[in-house]
Amino acid sequence: MIRLIFLLMLACGILPVLAADPEQTIYGQGAHRFRLATGSPGELGLLKVLAEKFASTDDAQMVWIKAGTGQSLNLLRDKKVDMVMVHAPAQVDQAIKDGWATGKTLIGSNEFYIVGPKADPAKIATATSAVEAYRRIAAAQSPFVSRGDNSGTHQKEMQVWKQAAMQPAGAWYIVTKDFMTASLRRANAEGAYFMSDSSTWLMEKSVAPDLQIHFRGDRFLVNTYHAIVAPAGAGGGRDTAEKFIAFVASPQGQEIIAQYGRDRFGEGLYNDAAYARQFD
Repeated sequence: MIRLIFLLMLACGILPVLAADPEQTIYGQGAHRFRLATGSPGELGLLKVLAEKFASTDDAQMVWIKAGTGQSLNLLRDKKVDMVMVHAPAQVDQAIKDGWATGKTLIGSNEFYIVGPKADPAKIATATSAVEAYRRIAAAQSPFVSRGDNSGTHQKEMQVWKQAAMQPAGAWYIVTKDFMTASLRRANAEGAYFMSDSSTWLMEKSVAPDLQIHFRGDRFLVNTYHAIVAPAGAGGGRDTAEKFIAFVASPQGQEIIAQYGRDRFGEGLYNDAAYARQFD
């Protein structure tokens, strides 16, 4: 019956939308395989450095699932990955409370910048808070790009709009349903404002030559990352994932995080957990 329905849909020119599998990348060749979901730490290359160092000493192999915070947490809840690295502390706490995650570990931080056209048409450079910056963008109806994908970035954006007592909508509000770098590229093409994490901006700002930072420094925009793992006894690569989290939190792992990108950009892409703790 399902096959018949499918063939009828094709005959009528109706193509069903099939969910694409998340992008996967493998690091290491060890015997102990585990699955991790995260977004920008993988997209920007930090995860590769951490994973390959860990794999070389612990006979491990990591399968990285590229996913934003919301999707990563869903994958962990549905037992499709062994651990996640995400930047949504309230959701992490809820996952632990609900019993499908454990081992919350602070691993580092970055922050969000609001970038936009160099002319700054909404005049957000003189705003005193992220909320005021968003209100100015909405009042001017200046184009604004939103990821709209329930990622940690999207959740933070919506928290700012909520504090501003606004529900963004209209032609000026552009939703990409895409990852950070792709959304940054879209903002450049549209001459739009966008809330980029500092790590992505530092590494990928060349894709947005017409944009610049106009607002930063609001404590609310600091972005803390935590790792959590499936509960004990979950099987699969859960125990290896727990060892990986311990490695990331160790002095060796933290040094990798603090130094990552410094040789290329003169500053690290992420702050370590010791720095992040003041905002946690």
